[in-house]
Amino acid sequence: MKKIKKIVRKSSFMTMALYLFRNVAYKLNPEWVVKINFKRRAGYTPNLDNPKSFNEKLQWLKLYWRDPKASRCSDKYSVREYVKSCGYEHILNSLIGVYDNVNDINFDTLPNKFVLKATHGSGMNIICTDKSRLDIKKTKKTMDKWLKQNYYYHSFEWVYKDIKPRIICEKFIETKDKKPPKDYKLFCFDGIPKMLFVASNRGKGTTKFDFYDCNWELLNLKQHYPNSGQKEDKPKELEEMLTIASRLSEGFPQVRIDFFCENGEILLSEMTFFHFSGNQPFEPIEYDYKMGEWLQLPHYKV
Repeated sequence: MKKIKKIVRKSSFMTMALYLFRNVAYKLNPEWVVKINFKRRAGYTPNLDNPKSFNEKLQWLKLYWRDPKASRCSDKYSVREYVKSCGYEHILNSLIGVYDNVNDINFDTLPNKFVLKATHGSGMNIICTDKSRLDIKKTKKTMDKWLKQNYYYHSFEWVYKDIKPRIICEKFIETKDKKPPKDYKLFCFDGIPKMLFVASNRGKGTTKFDFYDCNWELLNLKQHYPNSGQKEDKPKELEEMLTIASRLSEGFPQVRIDFFCENGEILLSEMTFFHFSGNQPFEPIEYDYKMGEWLQLPHYKV
């Protein structure tokens, strides 16, 4: 047991050392760090002087593009005001509360089922399906760690850098099959949806991604997660999702607009400006370049 603890401590120290080194290096030479991270994960060296692929261009946008509206839309609380301003308040999930401190959350007054999310990053969610079984002490400890993190330093996605860390509590989305709701994730380019994928069976080791064009033709494409092996029924709300995504994405070189669609109701999940941080390879790689053709970069650098 002592040996195991020693290994864990050593591993934690090495992780922290690498984290600090990477952040210092990024401040000194951000292009170098972005290239190293990209080559390690995507499998090829990015050409930042003349990017062609979608993933290469996302790295370019990390380094050379800034838009305060993109940061506002990456904030899972502030995005609500943007969506309202576009005339789509009805696609916002019911908000139960917003908190600056985990001790401000009164779990006694929360419903039996709910979702807790950090507003300033990605993947920081707690889904509660039965409050009586929730370890509140552990939940608070987890969220307190979230609030002390700046997600920007994990991925150098500048949209997260200045977001105020908060926790929001939203209504739990019920599904007919009692599984987590499917995510419909639309790739949009300056107001034009061009492709989407459905994330289903969300969970440890079970998640599936299936890619479609906007006419609901299944594409022979994989990224990070395996395909489900079957074509989903076309949702009746697809055209409405495409229309909403078109409006929300206007003025952005690219953004992924994510929706839930349950019981005939469309709900916004999030807006994401750096899909997989631009570091996950597409299989086949031709789609990386096809999507790169859709992404027109700004004619200036910050």
